[in-house]
Amino acid sequence: MGQTEAHAGDSPTAPTLERNSGGAPRTAVLFPGMGRFDFATAGRFLVLDRYARHRLAIADEVLGFSVLERFHDAGADYSEYAQLAFLIASLAAADRAEDRFGMRPDVCAGASFGQKAAAAYAGSLDFPDVVRMTAELARCEREYFTTAHSDVVTHSVYRVPDEEFHALLAEMRDRGDWFDISGELDRGFYMVSLPESRLDAFIRAVRDLGGYSMYTMRPPVHARAFGPLRRKAEAEVFAHYRIRAPRLPVISDADGTVVDSAEAMRTMLLDTFDRTIRWPDMVTSMAGLGVDTLYVTGADDMFHRLNSTARTFNVITVNPKNALRPGPPKLRSRTAA
Repeated sequence: MGQTEAHAGDSPTAPTLERNSGGAPRTAVLFPGMGRFDFATAGRFLVLDRYARHRLAIADEVLGFSVLERFHDAGADYSEYAQLAFLIASLAAADRAEDRFGMRPDVCAGASFGQKAAAAYAGSLDFPDVVRMTAELARCEREYFTTAHSDVVTHSVYRVPDEEFHALLAEMRDRGDWFDISGELDRGFYMVSLPESRLDAFIRAVRDLGGYSMYTMRPPVHARAFGPLRRKAEAEVFAHYRIRAPRLPVISDADGTVVDSAEAMRTMLLDTFDRTIRWPDMVTSMAGLGVDTLYVTGADDMFHRLNSTARTFNVITVNPKNALRPGPPKLRSRTAA
């Protein structure tokens, strides 16, 4: 297996990386957030890829059931089994990137759900523990949203003119409509949490501005109103796990800060429940550390395509769609600003 299996043991803090002023370029690995993920698009990779099969065998032993079988039967949603399969696919893609393509990252990042894979890759949690935690958090969230905020969804919009979009949000606020910005992904690209009863009207308003809708997430994510979920997860799930300092610097998806201690890693993992994710801040932070090449490992239809990503990094994607193709993955050289 690749280096991802060697990240065990403790360290008081991750190695310090100073801002890179003309030094050798650095490499980062990004574990992307979870979009729509189903067996039709990822099943072949999980069945045939030797790195995925190894990860699946460990997960099955830990959980006492076949993740692949339950993922197959779960359908295309954000079920516990889809989350487990996504986690496994992300780490298997990183294993492949290391062993087959020579990935040696200096920096690690996880966006939204990708934080869980990042925590395992950076050594803050052993893989069996992150598997258990992922399953337990999925059940915790399902239980929470059964009784609280059961009418809330998170909807992604893109290519919206920023000034007009924020004017739309101000109008909604003035009417007393509840919403929260759950993600700032790029210029004109946002995730917004709001009641499902207001979703159709919101989509029409975005369309009237010339913007587009991407997808809707159920359960919703990253909203300040979900503070009680954060506390529930901390008490019922996180309390049972020992989170260590990462073995390489990790970039927080809330504000781009460098996470290098056990406490900071724990806080970052909890922040995902009630803090907005800000990809531009992550890009700025990685660029400031001298990151030149970004590997995106796992199923991703978004982060590697964003303008801020393409302008800043040389991007290599290793995912269920391309991992089994012969030859190395293609390098997407940064585009001109």
